[in-house]
Amino acid sequence: MPKGDQTKEMILQQAAQLFNRRGFFGSAMSDIMDVTGLEKGGIYNHFTSKEDLALQAFDYAVGVLREEIKLAVADKKHSVDRLIGLIGFYQRQSEGYPFAGGCPVMNTAIDADDSQPALRDRARVALEEWNTFIRRIIQRGKEKGEIRANVDAETLSNVYLSMMEGAIMQTRLNGNSRTMNRVVEYLTDYLNTQVRA
Repeated sequence: MPKGDQTKEMILQQAAQLFNRRGFFGSAMSDIMDVTGLEKGGIYNHFTSKEDLALQAFDYAVGVLREEIKLAVADKKHSVDRLIGLIGFYQRQSEGYPFAGGCPVMNTAIDADDSQPALRDRARVALEEWNTFIRRIIQRGKEKGEIRANVDAETLSNVYLSMMEGAIMQTRLNGNSRTMNRVVEYLTDYLNTQVRA
């Protein structure tokens, strides 16, 4: 990889972590300079503005999460086991992996709201990608007879994501994993007893 590309990737890695912990508005250019060890000009060699950096850092973070999702389900053959494997992905996010501060999609959605519509839209697209991924697991599971025919894929996907993202938020807010542990136990039991065919 050329040196310029390595530098850009390092900036994205560091900025993604920073924005996830402090948000777009809570991160000044001086903070980005501190975490990257670069001067402003060195950063602007790769990005046209702080907003451009934030968008690319978000895309970088989502790409990392996409790979983590693939790993979470890679060795799971049964559809319900794939859904349970994804629970572990969300649980690890609440513990600060792969990004300190919780889920970059949720954090960006909350931080950006109406003040940064491009970031908000990116968060919406990422969330819909996850919803679609979960719905496909459910639909395929129904087609293969692994998931009960009466399970509504849209509803289960929405409830699943809401529970996991809410558990991440409560874990971060409360500073302990009690809520996450309860959600993991409840959702795992629900998937095994009410969803698995």
